[in-house]
Amino acid sequence: MTENQRQERAGLRTVNRAVPKKDSMQLLLGKPVYTDDVVPKDALVVKILRSPHANAIVEEIDTAAALKIPGVAAVYTWRDVPQTRFTIAGQTYPEPSPYDRLILDRHVRFSGDAVAIIAAETEKAALQAMKVIKVKYQVLEAVLDMHTAKDNPILVHPEEDWYPPCPVGGDNRRNLVASDTSGDGDVEAVLADCDIVLDRTYHTKAFNQAMMETFRTYTELDRYGRLHVISSTQIVFHVRRILSRALGIPKSRIRVEKPRIGGGFGAKQTAVCVYPAFVTLQTGRPAKLIYTREEAQIAGSPRHEMEVHIRAGRRQPTAASGPSTCTPCPTPALTASTAPPRWACRATRPSPSTPAIWKPTASATTWSTPTTRPPALTAVTARPRASTLWRPSSTSWPNGFTSTPPACGTATWCGKGCR
Repeated sequence: MTENQRQERAGLRTVNRAVPKKDSMQLLLGKPVYTDDVVPKDALVVKILRSPHANAIVEEIDTAAALKIPGVAAVYTWRDVPQTRFTIAGQTYPEPSPYDRLILDRHVRFSGDAVAIIAAETEKAALQAMKVIKVKYQVLEAVLDMHTAKDNPILVHPEEDWYPPCPVGGDNRRNLVASDTSGDGDVEAVLADCDIVLDRTYHTKAFNQAMMETFRTYTELDRYGRLHVISSTQIVFHVRRILSRALGIPKSRIRVEKPRIGGGFGAKQTAVCVYPAFVTLQTGRPAKLIYTREEAQIAGSPRHEMEVHIRAGRRQPTAASGPSTCTPCPTPALTASTAPPRWACRATRPSPSTPAIWKPTASATTWSTPTTRPPALTAVTARPRASTLWRPSSTSWPNGFTSTPPACGTATWCGKGCR
């Protein structure tokens, strides 16, 4: 009797049984599984003409020569697209990211921002058309430093229809994507009472995920007139919602399909499918966009550059408190799109006292400042504050649970979680 037969006899048809992945044999045998493998080859090739400037206004754009090239089906500029702003960030609704993008905008905000969409029968024709499009820019001063971006007279998003779906402290008139302040207690008094105070500033660069398969999307109209999207994405339902707003069509008219993706690591939470989707709706023909490696680097979704300022203090252990048993408490990441989290640690050495939970928390100020280059830079300041002690006398605790205040102070967090 096989193991599966024994499991079935025991009444277990699913638990503890191996289940083969649906595409395992396709991968093993080298069969088509990725986006460019499974889509038709007769789709229009979509290419994006990109801005060479970090901050500029498109004053004039001449596409006449491009449209005369054999094989070029259409060229679209900012005059041709809907004027409804949206976000390309794939996040749960309502998105914390502001609606600050158009499919094509007259105001380009980083070197690599989209200026025109070219649709052609072949990649060669699309690339030729890209070379003969003439664009006249009004080049503006760029904001390139996150330290000077906030309250800078140069606004990255001066438009009046900049719209935050939910309140996260953003203000386009201050170059703020989001900001938040959280905390209570007298932070300075607590730090003044500490024996050791550390004041540190940490800086991380922007990182690009550099997945093997670059961004790519295929779009077509199905037999019911719905927009059918096959995309190398991590966010199928978010893509549908983003497309619905960007294109001005109901979600019921959009179907998004995700084949196997060749890596993402968070980068493919960005919707780059708006360009071929717009072409398909305009022409009624299938369209396909594949980013080059260079495009994936300059116009993708890297991890943001960040600066984190932390002040932490602790008291030296005393004879009354016994030896310090502090170990580092897990520190959650502070980002511009989430409110500063709260931490909780508990002490676990024997004590006859009522079980207590110590909540080492910090006052934190976060803000994200857009700049005229792809990463929206983030700056974070975090400061420790006094802990609070909770002693609920009516709470029933598991057997064997005992706790005491931190060994390094009577009512002050030392910057580490005591265990």
